[in-house]
Amino acid sequence: MPHQPVPPSSRKFGRVMRQAMTPAEVRLWMKLRNRQLGDLRFRRQMPLGPFIVDFYCPERKLVIEIDGSQHFEAPGEAADARRDAWLRESGNVVLRFSNRDVTSNLAGVCEAILAATEGGREEYPSPKPALPVSAVPQGEG
Repeated sequence: MPHQPVPPSSRKFGRVMRQAMTPAEVRLWMKLRNRQLGDLRFRRQMPLGPFIVDFYCPERKLVIEIDGSQHFEAPGEAADARRDAWLRESGNVVLRFSNRDVTSNLAGVCEAILAATEGGREEYPSPKPALPVSAVPQGEG
């Protein structure tokens, strides 16, 4: 898929989103920033084409998304599937974790991210969720 320029409005919205990160995003960012994880550089709230991804590692073309409860409902799942398809068609690897994964199993999330940067595989397992999706409190994310 050819490179698409990022519209100025997306860049501006990305700046706004960096100021409004969820607690789970902030928690993961504290582990990703300043090359703390595998000496990899991550950017947060990064515009990629028509989307703004939560975290992006340009050198590995790795997208990390942190999902609140709305992502586990039919409209959110459908939107995520379209988004992930576009990101993958653009040559990126996409990892998704729930807010609950990050807050209760940060070490497992970091292990899964490192595994994704080392293997060259197309799909990577997320850590086992701490609670079933139905137990994720409403309003997260």
